[in-house]
Amino acid sequence: MINTSALVTEGSQLLGSTAEARTLLAHAAGVELSRLALLPGIGEGAVCDYRALVRRRAAGEPVQYLTGRAAFRTVEVGVAPGVFIPRPETEVMTGWAIEQIRKLPNPVVVELCAGSGAISAAIAAEAPGAEQYAVELSETATRMASRNLAGSGVDLRTGDMADAFHELNSGVDLVIANPPYIPLEAWDGVAVDVRTHEPELALFSGLDGLDALRVVAGVAARLLRPGGVVCAEHAEVQAESVVQVFADARAFTKIADHPDLNDRPRFVTAVRAANLAG
Repeated sequence: MINTSALVTEGSQLLGSTAEARTLLAHAAGVELSRLALLPGIGEGAVCDYRALVRRRAAGEPVQYLTGRAAFRTVEVGVAPGVFIPRPETEVMTGWAIEQIRKLPNPVVVELCAGSGAISAAIAAEAPGAEQYAVELSETATRMASRNLAGSGVDLRTGDMADAFHELNSGVDLVIANPPYIPLEAWDGVAVDVRTHEPELALFSGLDGLDALRVVAGVAARLLRPGGVVCAEHAEVQAESVVQVFADARAFTKIADHPDLNDRPRFVTAVRAANLAG
């Protein structure tokens, strides 16, 4: 048995992060993070597993892929290679959406570009009673989302968001999306561990990064009832251009941009107009 604190120190010296070392040690030991400090020591097998995880993390593999789990607001979801890892920055947009949903009787909610299903899972947990739908293009991500959303009542589908949910046209209260939005020309500026390990499909979207957001605007215009709302995440440098994307759709009013938890521009919201602009 090796002392828990000593192992955390060992890992943190290599990783430069005590939090990551503790997370990996708890995973290797098979205990909740909150119970790690209660362990008198760690057995030889778990120590070997832990050291292997630390080496892999030091080589750039995301912690969430190593543990198979990612925290998001009030839920924890499964993730794996080929599935986009949910970010804390997206939690603010999701909270905004939940506030809108809670104001409505029998709300109908659609998530586009669902990925792991983290956003839909958080909405189901925090705004129970909503009629929820989600769509994801990647079959790998959809399989993971299906597990994460099991028992939630979310109607999850695999496919292109551009062709999704025609039966809901003009009947949806809220559309939410965290689409890919990194410009292809920004490849070299993306963190190596992200571009090496996370799926390109969930990261990059055309030369200006706005291809998927243009589709989101169009789909939201089709799905939303008059007065319904859409919220969509974007890069911090895209605030003005994304507002323009939604203005160009000629279907929305009250287009506004909002900051994330770091006070950086992060998501746009808009209200479906009663009549489409000519």
